[in-house]
Order: sequence, then structure tokens, then C-alpha cells
Amino acid sequence: MDLIKPDFGLVFWSLITFVILLFVLRKFAWKPILGAVEDREEGIKSALASAENARKEMENLKADNERILQEARSEREALLKEAREIKAKIIADAEEDAQAKASKMIEQAQAAIESEKKAAMAELKNHVAGLSLEIAEKVVREELSNKDKQLQLVESMLGEATLN
Repeated sequence: MDLIKPDFGLVFWSLITFVILLFVLRKFAWKPILGAVEDREEGIKSALASAENARKEMENLKADNERILQEARSEREALLKEAREIKAKIIADAEEDAQAKASKMIEQAQAAIESEKKAAMAELKNHVAGLSLEIAEKVVREELSNKDKQLQLVESMLGEATLN
């Protein structure tokens, strides 16, 4: 039963041994352990700060990417709008040019038709004049070939001349 009742000497020497152990641990082991804990704490703080900086940088990069993407979209839209305007202008110019050419061709065709018409009318007049002369010549020949008819013609002409 000595184990249940501790002796004063045992408690004293246990206490002295504990104090010596505490002193030795404090002198040699406590500072390196606390230093390692502090180093570990500083490392964790540094890692957290780095992670926060990286997060902020990622947010900045994301914002920059969004801005660049938006600028690219707006530039693309501007280029597409400009291309549509150029296309419309080219089409309008082509239609205007085609209309001008068509009008010019119509005017030339009308001028050619008018010229052909005048030439045909002149040819027709010449032909009618030639036919009229031939008919008149044949009539006069027929009239003058007969002496009685010549006298009648001369008398009728004299009668008309006096009447006028």
C-alpha cells in the first residue's frame, strides 16, 4: 500500500525532477519548438497573403479579359457594320451605273431607230417621187402620142390658165 500513499521524499524528488526537466526543455527544446511553430505560422500567413494576392490578380485578369473581349466584340460589330455599308454602297453604285448604262443604251437605240426611220422615210419619198415621175412620164407619153389627145390637152390647159 505504499503506492496509494505517496511518501514526502518521493513527491519532493519527483517535483525536483519535473522542475529540472522543465528547465532543460525550456532551455533547449522550447525555443526551437516555438520557433518552428512561429515559422509555420509565418509560412501559413505568407501563403494566405500570396493566395489573396493571386485571387486579386485573377480577378484583375478576368476583368481585363472581359474588357478585351468586349472591345473585340464592339470592334467586330463596327467592322461588320462598315462592311454592310460598303456592300450597300457598292450595290447602289452598281445599280446606278447599270441604270445609267441602260438609259444610255435606250437613248442610243431610240436615236438609231429615229435615224433609221428618217432614212426609211427619205428612201420612201425618193422611191415615191421616182414612181410618180415614171407614172407621169408614162401618162404624158401616152397623152402626147396621140395628136387628138395632144390638142385636147393643150386646150384644157389653156382653158385652165385663163380661168386662174
